[in-house]
Amino acid sequence: MYDLIIRNGKLVDGTGASARQADVAVENGRIAVVGEVNGPAAKEIDATGLLVTPGWVDTHSHMDGQATWDPILKPAVNHGITTLVMGNCGVGFAPCKPTDEAHDLMISVMEDVEDIPGAALHEGVEWTWESFPEYLDALDQFPRAIDVAAQVPHCAVRTYVMGDRGVKNEQATPEDVDRMARIVKEGIEAGAIGFSTSRTELHRTREGLAMPGTYADEAELLGIGEVIGDLGKGIYQLVSDWEDWETEMDWMKRLSIANDCQINFVLFSRTRVNGRGWRRNWNTSSRPMRKGRTWYRTWGPDR
Repeated sequence: MYDLIIRNGKLVDGTGASARQADVAVENGRIAVVGEVNGPAAKEIDATGLLVTPGWVDTHSHMDGQATWDPILKPAVNHGITTLVMGNCGVGFAPCKPTDEAHDLMISVMEDVEDIPGAALHEGVEWTWESFPEYLDALDQFPRAIDVAAQVPHCAVRTYVMGDRGVKNEQATPEDVDRMARIVKEGIEAGAIGFSTSRTELHRTREGLAMPGTYADEAELLGIGEVIGDLGKGIYQLVSDWEDWETEMDWMKRLSIANDCQINFVLFSRTRVNGRGWRRNWNTSSRPMRKGRTWYRTWGPDR
């Protein structure tokens, strides 16, 4: 006897295959049969007239704080999302020094950049961690209805290592880059799926400053990226709307090839600033696979 059978639904299996009528049987928490299922189950659902699909993976979310206090993770779960990828755009909550000032700074950046209400974050986040591995431990210890994956955020790492110099986007020293790289490596070794950063001036704090890491130079960007090559795993995620797109593409290309790593980037369009330049940037980025680069791009319009 199966634990669950979903019958008579129109199955869209996520492989690109055409939708088809099929039953789905579940046993011991895993899909056991897809097709015509005979026999009984402890529970049956009649999905006549409905779509049956895999759970959605939200590859770009900012529920880094909510994941530490909300076991249901609404509204993501209401939309059929079964996995959230957090830590995008270089923002997150670890590493973070164990002081009220440091906690307030990380919350204010998240509120200013991603419109996550600071009041909710102040009330919900308990700050039982300092390092990124400790943040992952906090996530592991908290039960939830859906899965989560986290990336090591550049803003938090830069602020942790450089303090006020990092917040003001001063150039990192070789020693700073080395410390940041070691923190990122530690995070990926502990279970982070990669590293993220922001290269857009749309991400500004309430003081009008671009968020920490926006103007990081190549030495910093590539120095951190090298740990992905050393580990042989991890993705490099960023968002960018730089006018000098050829230069941006060049360092991303070299990073991807040198470290055999995947780059996921969001290309922002600021029509009021750069007109239709995003079309040129989009077209330029459409030729990577022939050049040895491995990346996936998405487009973010003006807010």
